[in-house]
Amino acid sequence: MSDHSAEAATRILKMAEGFQPKVAIVLGSGLGPLADLVEDPVVISYGDLPGFPEPGVHGHAGRLLLGNLGGVPVACLQGRAHAYEGRIDAMKVPVRAMKWIGCEAIYLTCAAGSLRPEVGAGSLMTISDHLNLMGGNPLAGPNDEEVGPRFPPMADAYDPALRALQRDCAAAIGVDLAEGVYAAWLGPTFETPAEVRMIQGLGADAVGMSTVPECILARHCGLKVTATAVITNLGVGLSDETVDHAQTLRAAAEAGKDLQRLIVCFLERYAA
Repeated sequence: MSDHSAEAATRILKMAEGFQPKVAIVLGSGLGPLADLVEDPVVISYGDLPGFPEPGVHGHAGRLLLGNLGGVPVACLQGRAHAYEGRIDAMKVPVRAMKWIGCEAIYLTCAAGSLRPEVGAGSLMTISDHLNLMGGNPLAGPNDEEVGPRFPPMADAYDPALRALQRDCAAAIGVDLAEGVYAAWLGPTFETPAEVRMIQGLGADAVGMSTVPECILARHCGLKVTATAVITNLGVGLSDETVDHAQTLRAAAEAGKDLQRLIVCFLERYAA
């Protein structure tokens, strides 16, 4: 294998003394506190794992936690690297390592701007499909046939059964859960009002700067994917509110409480 994912997986399993997770969870901006709910975690710094990136954005801790959550053994990735930091495939090793340590599925989370006025700040949106507007693909370059096919299909990239499970959980715990198409914007600049109108016209319901590369990498290596965005603001130009990263973190931290409840319920029912 041409990357460090198998080596990283071997090191993770050794440090975790054989603990084998079933579900990986990627925590986005301001969503790190969910990691506090992991029971008796083994905590590993990304810096101790070959090929794992050091996240360069405030709100991303850069730690892997292994433990139980909602009755399911999980691997919780507390932070991610972003394409705007220089590499669209920056999460290749972490995602593949999750597959090699035994995960069946990956739950991606992120902060996003809503392109639908009725889905405002503080809402949750499960992702049904995506638009890759990043100008690149994390699978570009030579393909490793040991990992996945040269041309992986992306129909139902966000697993329909897992999305249905999320909807059932939201109804059970009384959390409003929208559903929509997520557009991945390279960043690090927020979109202009004209760009927001363009993205709306392409059929997106939310826009953010992550998630899509991880989804592509996960599907390529055979992981099932589900994803939920915390809506932190309306897209630029859709309201008078100023959009900045500090505001994103504040809104994500507040709405993240509902997301924590949703993820715990999801895991409880996933294990049933």
